[in-house]
Amino acid sequence: MEEKIRAGRNRTITLTDEERTKLRERIVTLSGQPLSGAVADRSQSIEGLDRTINSDLLTALPHLPDQFADLIIIDPPYNLTKNFGGKVFNERKDDAYEEYLMTWFPQVCRKLKPNGSLYMCGDWKCTSALQRVIERELTILNRITWQREKGRGAKANWKNGMEDIWFAVKNPDDYYFDLEAVKIKRRVIAPYREGGAGGKPKDWDDGEDGKFRLTCPSNFWDDISVPFWSMPENTDHPTQKPEKLYAKLILASSRPGDLVFDPFLGSGTASVVAKKLGRHWCGIELSEEYCLLAEKRLELAESDKSIQGYSDGVFWERNTAALQKK
Repeated sequence: MEEKIRAGRNRTITLTDEERTKLRERIVTLSGQPLSGAVADRSQSIEGLDRTINSDLLTALPHLPDQFADLIIIDPPYNLTKNFGGKVFNERKDDAYEEYLMTWFPQVCRKLKPNGSLYMCGDWKCTSALQRVIERELTILNRITWQREKGRGAKANWKNGMEDIWFAVKNPDDYYFDLEAVKIKRRVIAPYREGGAGGKPKDWDDGEDGKFRLTCPSNFWDDISVPFWSMPENTDHPTQKPEKLYAKLILASSRPGDLVFDPFLGSGTASVVAKKLGRHWCGIELSEEYCLLAEKRLELAESDKSIQGYSDGVFWERNTAALQKK
């Protein structure tokens, strides 16, 4: 495989031929046969799963047990023409895109536990189709909109700087959500004090890391950076989601030891973040190259569990961690 020539400071994760040979042994391949080993034993042992499955989604799903996932995160192809490592997804009419979603979404929902949660990503162009499809199977609780800095400008339209994530559950009366785990640490711009200038800080801390307050998260997120060449999590996947983005979903909607399932794994962000945060994972991905990248990232996570923008149990407002007092 021809390698790109990269600048010396470029931290994009790449694969050598030697790594491909070694990592290929770790992925589960499927060609119409039952999954072997730990995956087949999932009903008896959650600890043994933690695998990357290289397969077409519709081929793999029947071999995974129903109601095995505590949390499902889906980042499907948006309704855009996009080349995913040589496999092209073509833009189609809105009704045809919705039909495409229905070929697999009901089957994916069967893999969710009765008290489980599901998140599905989309952009402005496909988000209405996502909403309609999700509502046929689950109860939607919210739509998260997150700001993405990366992207080209548009001469005759507004630049697309937002994406959506739909939050849905099987049972709106029985699902897990940990608000405390996803609070954001923000700088205090107008620091009020009780009783005047000499009083105690009101609703904020004046500590070694500066003047900050912990705030409850809303459904608009402006603290996310899309992976780029200088970030150690970056890969050549064209639509890679940030680890910080998925960390919010995983911490809010799963417990340590729970299982996170991603049926469109890509370069592995869901699995990697699940591993870093002490969850189990399972991912399905059609491209072998992306499966191998996911496995390399999982290997790197053995020695580095850091998530950019998340530390000390809180999410930092974008570009503030570097401003902490020394």
